[in-house]
Amino acid sequence: MTANQKPSAVCLNYYLCGGVLSWHLSFSSISTVSCLDELHHDDNTRMAITMENTYQMGPYKRFSVAAVTDILEDVLTSYLQEERYEGEWSQKMTKTICEVIRARVKDLMIPRYKIIILVHIGQITGQSMQMDSRCLWDKSNDTTASYSFKNRSLFGVATVYAVYFE
Repeated sequence: MTANQKPSAVCLNYYLCGGVLSWHLSFSSISTVSCLDELHHDDNTRMAITMENTYQMGPYKRFSVAAVTDILEDVLTSYLQEERYEGEWSQKMTKTICEVIRARVKDLMIPRYKIIILVHIGQITGQSMQMDSRCLWDKSNDTTASYSFKNRSLFGVATVYAVYFE
């Protein structure tokens, strides 16, 4: 093979580096694999992975705020409808609801969006509460969806931030 020729086959390579098995798939492109050279080295210097630019400046499929809001409403209502507030329970339930929302949003298969999910559960004791957030983002591609739930004992607020990743 000469210097100007590119490989036309798909290459799948396995590397055992530092006791870790990693795989590398290349499609006629120049790339490197990161791994530890030896086990006794404590420095975690890794080789950079070079990826070709896609030149895609915007999303092919937009993040559906309405679909995500429906997911938030369904999950919060189904998990909190008949519950009473308890401190330890709310910590566990917050994590559970967060994971359920994450799985359902990922099922929408919206590519190139980073998803951040915040879930708050609190006790209703006659207080008032205001929640705000500020984000530095691209208003044409990045977005958010939120839903609030309340029963006699507790409130729940779920927010999903979708940030487009170029």
